[in-house]
Amino acid sequence: MSNPKDAFQELVRIFSSRDNQVLEIEILPSSLGVPFLQDGCSVGITKKVLVQAFTVARQLFFDRLMPMSEDDLQTTFTTNAQSRIADSAITEIMLLFDCEHLTACNWRKRRLQAAMAYPGISNQTSAAELLEAELTLMSSYQCSPLHRHTKSPTLWHHRLWVVVYLLQKRHWGLEDLSKLRRTELDIVLRAGELHPKNYYAFSYMRQLDVLLAATANTPGQSTWETHSAQSVVERVVDWCLANPRDISGWSFALYMLSNVPEQQNRANALERVVKFALNVGWEGESLWTFVDQVSRQFGLESVIKDIILLHCDQAARPPDCQMVQDSRQKKSWQTWLARARVCWVVDQGQDT
Repeated sequence: MSNPKDAFQELVRIFSSRDNQVLEIEILPSSLGVPFLQDGCSVGITKKVLVQAFTVARQLFFDRLMPMSEDDLQTTFTTNAQSRIADSAITEIMLLFDCEHLTACNWRKRRLQAAMAYPGISNQTSAAELLEAELTLMSSYQCSPLHRHTKSPTLWHHRLWVVVYLLQKRHWGLEDLSKLRRTELDIVLRAGELHPKNYYAFSYMRQLDVLLAATANTPGQSTWETHSAQSVVERVVDWCLANPRDISGWSFALYMLSNVPEQQNRANALERVVKFALNVGWEGESLWTFVDQVSRQFGLESVIKDIILLHCDQAARPPDCQMVQDSRQKKSWQTWLARARVCWVVDQGQDT
């Protein structure tokens, strides 16, 4: 791509032809010697080419799109689809370069509101399709190995804004809401993998959970927590055990446990975590802080003690190996860790 216009047109082609599919976009190193690569939904582009495309998109945005009134935005839906998609691609390129470009993001909100108010597209199916397309665009940013997009407060706020309108545009049964929740959770967990300690992603999921609960708990329907909380807890705990250093994930798991109606389900989740830590010798603060908070918040201290005692018994602990509590420890999570270390010492003695 020899000039900025070529770079811009190439990205317009990609965004215009994605057909609501989620793209995986990656910034290519200049040393690769190739400015652009595409294989299906996987796209690679160098920073230089992206900058070139952004300069053209930004100029077009402020010259053509920014001055549009609400009537002008509605009028665009009477034009051919190709032109309308190309206009949308301008802000998509801008957000790919700068995920915190609030002006571009707000223009997309105005465009969606104009579309939903336009008589020719105000029926629920068409409005929902537009909003779902916006979600797949956000997923393209938030699930790609990009430097800032996975933890962008602007993009996560925009995603929540879209979901709020989407919930208003159709009837949602409990199964539909559960499917939406699972889909959004997958997006959040993927973003958490790409950007550890992703506070903004898990905060979005908390807000979404409250929103879905308010939508689901209508007269004549069973409670939302009873219907789906347990399956989400299992998925989140699986993720946390695969990413045991991520305090944001453990904090979200604690939040989800507070929504589980059955105490036994909380005990089962805590048991999984403690057994994992004992089996692998995990000493990280995030995991043991979760263990301590769950035990105190839900009164499950006895569950941890029983698991640790059983683990020591399996290691054939000597009679003088007692559960100890070091009064010098100022943090209670360290107390649980100290007790676990007793078992690990016994294990090492048995191995030798």
